[in-house]
Amino acid sequence: MEKIRLAIVGVGNCASSLIQGIEYYRKHEGSEKLGLMHYDLGGYQPGDMEVVAAFDVDKRKVGKPLGEAIFALPNCTRVISSQVSNSKTTVQMGHVFDGISSHMREYPDDQTFLLADEKPCDVEKVLRESGAEILLNYLPVGSEEATRFYVICCLNTGVSLINCIPVFIASSPEWGKRFAERQIPIVGDDVKAQLGATILHRALTQLFVDRGVKIDRTYQLNTGGNTDFLNMLNQSRLRSKKISKTEAVQSLLDYPLNAQDIHIGPSDYVPWQKDNKVCFLRIEGRGFGGVPLNVELRLSVEDSPNSAGVTIDAIRCCQLARDRKIGGPLTSVSAYAMKHPPEQVPDPLGRQMVEEFIRGLRER
Repeated sequence: MEKIRLAIVGVGNCASSLIQGIEYYRKHEGSEKLGLMHYDLGGYQPGDMEVVAAFDVDKRKVGKPLGEAIFALPNCTRVISSQVSNSKTTVQMGHVFDGISSHMREYPDDQTFLLADEKPCDVEKVLRESGAEILLNYLPVGSEEATRFYVICCLNTGVSLINCIPVFIASSPEWGKRFAERQIPIVGDDVKAQLGATILHRALTQLFVDRGVKIDRTYQLNTGGNTDFLNMLNQSRLRSKKISKTEAVQSLLDYPLNAQDIHIGPSDYVPWQKDNKVCFLRIEGRGFGGVPLNVELRLSVEDSPNSAGVTIDAIRCCQLARDRKIGGPLTSVSAYAMKHPPEQVPDPLGRQMVEEFIRGLRER
């Protein structure tokens, strides 16, 4: 099969892990069952992807070969492939809009973004000339205006979108309709991790529900030291993130918890944690006879690689949709891979829906 031609907006830690991961699975025998839904998914393997366009606004990345830019500061994720061969393109200057929070100027250079003194490129021209088929949105949380700009670029050029951040596009009926009318597949919103805080919280919530334990209150507190957590110190950028993570858990309950009884979201920035994310999770409930019980859990994960495998699966499913001439929001893929999909379903059902989609038994 031909290469899946990718474009990336935001050459941060998540993009770095994704690109390194594609190289890792291309080179390592015996890794077929590690971290992916399928090594061969609908005829596409991880090595069948190539990044043909990339956009960023940091001066340490703009104008650099992508294979070099993914290791530039402030990126700090774990290195799993020090040399990459699938990303020879040069990083283009993107559009800033609301992509950089003003508070980030107060932090050391190695922790924050340094805006390049460059004129933004013509994004639609780059997408067309590169032959990109799928664009990955890795902009910082809260980049509402910037995301909408790149979404319109996708609609104008026929490029699919995988929206990895909590700006509601695939889950918006209005945006979903626009992609459907143009027969462009889209996956979103807000990517889940392979084994992250949200997927674990959902699994425990489902366990409580299945075993007849009434949940009274719960929290999920997360800390980290990458630019994502630094960006999210600005509370005004967190509205959609908190909605996304909270609804991912609330959707499994027969009754919604009151707002004061559920708290899910980023909690603090700890610089020395780098790309390591630590989650503190607690669920309180009542079982037989109204007797109380609770669960407390601490999860520590490398944040960016934790979502890269899910994104690789989403990319290949999106390409299958393009091959089959299917447009609009891919509900099955989004339900499996995203925190805020157009349709929330329990995770085992989401996996089943995706398997049916891969085999051609389900349109979306």
